[in-house]
Amino acid sequence: MKSVCVFCGSNPGNDPVYADAARAMGAEIARRGLVLVYGGGAVGLMGIVADAALAAGGEVHGIIPRALREKEVGHYGLTRLEIVETMHVRKARMAELSDGFIAMPGGIGTFEELFEIWTWAQLGIHQKPLAFLNVAGFYDPLATFLDNTVEAGFLKQTHRAMALTDTEPATLLDRMEQYVPAQTIKWVEKEQV
Repeated sequence: MKSVCVFCGSNPGNDPVYADAARAMGAEIARRGLVLVYGGGAVGLMGIVADAALAAGGEVHGIIPRALREKEVGHYGLTRLEIVETMHVRKARMAELSDGFIAMPGGIGTFEELFEIWTWAQLGIHQKPLAFLNVAGFYDPLATFLDNTVEAGFLKQTHRAMALTDTEPATLLDRMEQYVPAQTIKWVEKEQV
């Protein structure tokens, strides 16, 4: 991996543990010499992870839609801030620029971003690692839900196993570096979705 995309909240959350985890993630990404790719905001966990990577000497590439630039307070201190026209273009650019994907705590935007990337992996569009940084058990209920989805027959265990989960940034990035993609049938080309 040369770059990693972090999906996370534009809010900091109610517990300082989330901000601490974002700082640790940004610093670890920079320490490894990876480029941080993210949504380009200066607020919430988004801003914290970017600031931590920059403070540790890392390279940070943000992508933000023009309409959200002011609402999310676009981060103008980045290595590169790319302003795009739509959310769809934002997600496509983040996917294009990234060798792996991490979901930290966040809201429905964070979930939607990782689930789309996960669906692309299931369809065989990419073979990049994707992961959850499970800060303070934030993703425990989702893990239970996903396991129930497998038991109910709506998700194959092979596809469930595509999503790595860890509580520590360093361990999670180690696991992503060692990721061996599941053999999947390529259902469609990226241009078809």
